[in-house]
Amino acid sequence: MDPVIDVVGVGNAIVDVIAAVPEPFIAGHGLAKGAMTLVDAQRSDRLYAAMPPAVETSGGSAANTMAGVASFGGSAAYVGKVRNDRLGGVFARDIRSAGVAFDVPPAPEGPPTARCLIQVTPDAERTMNTFLGISALLDPADIDADLVASAAITYCEGYLWDVDVAKAAIRTAMDAARAAGRLVALTLSDSLCVDRHRSEWLDLIDDKVDLVFANEAEAQSLFETDDPAEARRRLAGVVETAAVTRGHRGSVVVSSAGVAEVPARPGSEVVDVTGAGDLYASGFLHGLAAGAPLTRCAELGSLAAAEIIGCIGARPRMELARLL
Repeated sequence: MDPVIDVVGVGNAIVDVIAAVPEPFIAGHGLAKGAMTLVDAQRSDRLYAAMPPAVETSGGSAANTMAGVASFGGSAAYVGKVRNDRLGGVFARDIRSAGVAFDVPPAPEGPPTARCLIQVTPDAERTMNTFLGISALLDPADIDADLVASAAITYCEGYLWDVDVAKAAIRTAMDAARAAGRLVALTLSDSLCVDRHRSEWLDLIDDKVDLVFANEAEAQSLFETDDPAEARRRLAGVVETAAVTRGHRGSVVVSSAGVAEVPARPGSEVVDVTGAGDLYASGFLHGLAAGAPLTRCAELGSLAAAEIIGCIGARPRMELARLL
């Protein structure tokens, strides 16, 4: 049966709360300027109450990627966990307004909906304090096997791998995709994630994954090497296709056909690199679902990344389909 959805993403469902603050706000609340810090519920509640009026949007790495797929004109769905609280409603409404199907029922109990509190100072620096809340407790029961089987590609977020029940949920989604003969993609998310899960991920990639997304640091961490070419060579030995991003130097696609270097696309002035990797993945996945050659998929990734670094946040200012 032909797929009816291009991509379904599985990841953390996080509400981004973005507010402009004066410089003294950072020191006054003991924040690590320019860093991303994980905080507990009490710290998150105090900081949220202290922030000035903010813009609240759906976020999370894989959610950003699905919004990018939809912006290209592709069909996308998302699987993530929220509570039946106010921010859970914000997440659901916003991601649906981005054109992404989101039908996971909100949980009636458990920790609150995840939120990333983002303070933007006058120098354009972003300071982030993230409470993962219930998003980290995605459960195998939250995975709609029929939805996964209906998608050409299932895209899983590495950030979600820190909790056992979420690991089981990702494995459930991957198994449903493979049983339906679909492609499975995994983004390594962060070098620290790789350090924590290296052995498990090597087994997972070899057994269940068709496509890996990583930046050079993550790829090198996966194989504990300082040589990016060696990391790419070893990736080719464990996965059918890998897309390795290299910032302003573009990306490298590794596959059975060989190694292809794709340059970055010239864009506007760099304003904020948040979401560049997420949007690169959206372009690549959109091209792959449409049957484009791998180099064209990487070009679409570069197109989306060049657009997103020219604006604040991880959502494009215009429909990415217009850039085509």
